[in-house]
Amino acid sequence: MIGIITNTLAIALGSVIGGVFKKGVKEEYQDSLMAAMGLAALGLGINAVVSNMPKSVYPVLFVVSLAVGSLIGEIWNLDGKFTKLLDLFSLGNLGTGISTGILLSCMGSLSILGPIESALNNNQTYLFTNSTLDFITFIALAATYGVGMIFVAPVLFTWQTSIFLGARYLEPFMTPQFMAELSIVGGFLIFASGLSILKIKEFKSMNLLPALLIPIVWFTIINFF
Repeated sequence: MIGIITNTLAIALGSVIGGVFKKGVKEEYQDSLMAAMGLAALGLGINAVVSNMPKSVYPVLFVVSLAVGSLIGEIWNLDGKFTKLLDLFSLGNLGTGISTGILLSCMGSLSILGPIESALNNNQTYLFTNSTLDFITFIALAATYGVGMIFVAPVLFTWQTSIFLGARYLEPFMTPQFMAELSIVGGFLIFASGLSILKIKEFKSMNLLPALLIPIVWFTIINFF
């Protein structure tokens, strides 16, 4: 669990440092940071899609995932409920930052395979590497959206701990094909977050998150039969 704790603390510390940095940054510079984070999200999303698309065994799965997942999110109104929760704490437009942070920190292969390696082989390398990347990323995100990005830390801890505890059962499902399909969907969601940050097209990012469940359900079904 030391790797998971380190990763969680890296996000928390990065958020605090970025939040402190934000207080001394002029509004026009904050706009520049926002634009930079939007471009970074676009680039990461494109890279995830392009690098994994040739590995796809089910080329229509990402289309179904996005369509069904967004419909589920809209029916559950995840974005609306999340926005109301943030409004209770007067956290403004932090929702876009948090949803982007969740995707960036939780959907990478290091964040998924790291807890499995930690549980089965006591290998913390993936998690320590992910911690370094998240630390830098969340300094930038918090400098843009504020110290409220720290709320991603417990989400990551819950996510990685769940994988850690279920590692022996999850390992057979973590095939290269599964990781490729999940990464494609995650890449599109990160790209959508980038478009929202740049105000090119507003997406209800939280409503898109259920799309990540569809590849999981699909591979569970085909492995069962």
